[in-house]
Amino acid sequence: MKFIQLIFLVVIFSSCQHESKKFSGNIVSENNNFFETKKPELDLIKTKKKAEEALEFCKSKKMNTDFCILIDMSLHSGLNRFIIWNFKENKVTKKFLVGHGCGKNSWSSDESKDNPEFSNEDGSHLSALGKYKLGERGRSDWGINVKYLMHGLEKSNNNALKRFIVFHSWELMSDEEIYPKGSPEGWGCPTISNNAMKELDPIIQNAGKPLLMWIYNE
Repeated sequence: MKFIQLIFLVVIFSSCQHESKKFSGNIVSENNNFFETKKPELDLIKTKKKAEEALEFCKSKKMNTDFCILIDMSLHSGLNRFIIWNFKENKVTKKFLVGHGCGKNSWSSDESKDNPEFSNEDGSHLSALGKYKLGERGRSDWGINVKYLMHGLEKSNNNALKRFIVFHSWELMSDEEIYPKGSPEGWGCPTISNNAMKELDPIIQNAGKPLLMWIYNE
């Protein structure tokens, strides 16, 4: 009888070891503060609604109605949240990483990667939400030395020029998604990678009419 019980215990122990190995790659102890989570992604339904509103806005302001830039700041900064929306094809044609302002956090860190703050105040070092008109192309001290002025079209971002908030590239920005890490945070400018700017610069230059950049967080 004892021999049968011993065999039974060995079988149970072996089974538990097998299950532990089976799930060891997916389940992590709560004591280590690690949890398996699904990677967030762009909400296409919300993006399409924003694009519809953006198109009507562009028509009313006589801006470019071929495409626009949508930046969904509700997404983690390590994910592609900088969107080129093609109005004609009614879809996303390009996606890139984009950085936001660090505020009181350390410059170039990713401390607010999943919960950034926003402000229109000079000296806040925060990005400002709202619709912008991309303006004059000029020389930047950052990235590939190209910048576009950003004319804030709403009360939430009308200090952009005063604050020297411009659209430019940055050497620290990655070409690929880096989630769960976040993109480096600057002083409020929307920043993309050098290769992304090299791709976008000729497109913006040839846009014909002023281009809409809409930064939102809802």
